Amino acid sequence: MVTDTSALLVIDVQNEFCPGGALAVHDGGLVVPRINALMADFAAVILTQDWHPANHTSFASQHPGTDPFSVITMPYGPQVLWPDHCVQGSAGAAFHPALDTDRADLIVRKGFRRQIDSYSAFFENDHATPTGLEGYLRARHIDEVVIVGLALDFCVAFSALDAARLGFGVSVDARACRAIDLDGSLAAARAGMRAAGVALVGG
Repeated sequence: MVTDTSALLVIDVQNEFCPGGALAVHDGGLVVPRINALMADFAAVILTQDWHPANHTSFASQHPGTDPFSVITMPYGPQVLWPDHCVQGSAGAAFHPALDTDRADLIVRKGFRRQIDSYSAFFENDHATPTGLEGYLRARHIDEVVIVGLALDFCVAFSALDAARLGFGVSVDARACRAIDLDGSLAAARAGMRAAGVALVGG
């Protein structure tokens, strides 16, 4: 049930993750109408935005001899190497043009530190360096988040797991998400979220 202590957390609905983008999620743009419709039901709406420097260490281009979607070990753990994407100030990093960004109370930019990737809206991939979102939600007296966006099996799932770990009530509206599904990542993400007590709506 949506209340005045609930927030809608919209993850990375950016051009790069939609058709034509460097890291396009299949049917990624189709989430936008549902997300826009959901915004009216929430006391707070927060958008996240992947925001990488051009030489970010999660890019395969920064590791000669590696291929996109291969995995290397970084100081904070395993890291998928991605195609260059969401470079700061680029058209790919911009929000999908049909997303109602005017409704956002806050935009959280993540992944701007060159040496560490950031899937979650709450923490960098070391699971320790905060983005500041938790403090914002506490100050707004938010105790429940509904999470939507791209991609379900990476940034959405990481955000949901962190929100649950921090004690928020968490649900993911899968009807307003799409997934990459890299080597079984979607099934693993769903299982992990369910085990953490995250409610999965519509899938």
